[in-house]
Amino acid sequence: MARNKHPEETVNLILEVAFQLFMKKGYEHTSIQDIINNLGGLSKGAIYHHFKSKEDILFAVTDRMTEESNRMLGVIRDRTDLNGKDKLKMIFKESILRPVQDEIFTVAPNLSSNPRLIYSMFRETVVEAAPDYIVPIIKQGIVDGSIKTEYPEELAELIILIANIWMNPMIFDNTVEETCRKSMLFQQMMRGFGLDIVDDEMLERLRELAIIYQKNK
Repeated sequence: MARNKHPEETVNLILEVAFQLFMKKGYEHTSIQDIINNLGGLSKGAIYHHFKSKEDILFAVTDRMTEESNRMLGVIRDRTDLNGKDKLKMIFKESILRPVQDEIFTVAPNLSSNPRLIYSMFRETVVEAAPDYIVPIIKQGIVDGSIKTEYPEELAELIILIANIWMNPMIFDNTVEETCRKSMLFQQMMRGFGLDIVDDEMLERLRELAIIYQKNK
């Protein structure tokens, strides 16, 4: 039956199965054959028709994970009714309040056993998200006076790396208390830059996500 699917449906099936296996077994311990075995009859040749390698599948999985987030970032970046600082605050707030975060933290993937997936996330963060979305917002903030920095590119990378990597309990397996301490330091750090973009509601939401992760890991 899988052979009769339209190409887009086939690609989606491959990526969904690969994502589940990467989360469960880890990228390094997931083979192309493992993916094939869970595709309901799809052949190895059909997989290689869409992807050149397992690494290509990994990057496609990461792209799909970040696609929705990037759409949200783009909408906020392009708003004309907010200054730069307010856009940064909205991006952080909307990112952690999205209902899909509950699903991700409930699955509780062991990212520490997925070094290639972490690298892929890191690459997406630094190479695409920071320059495409955060840097333009910071530069707008410099122009409108809401953000003061001589290093917009570096500040963009710092913010997004701390928020997406360093504060992520699924990477460092942080306890709830450790996650809360990191969140409060992030709040303090941003205030040191004159960016009061992390409020108490966000801190509580990060605590909730940490509790969900610890409960389901």
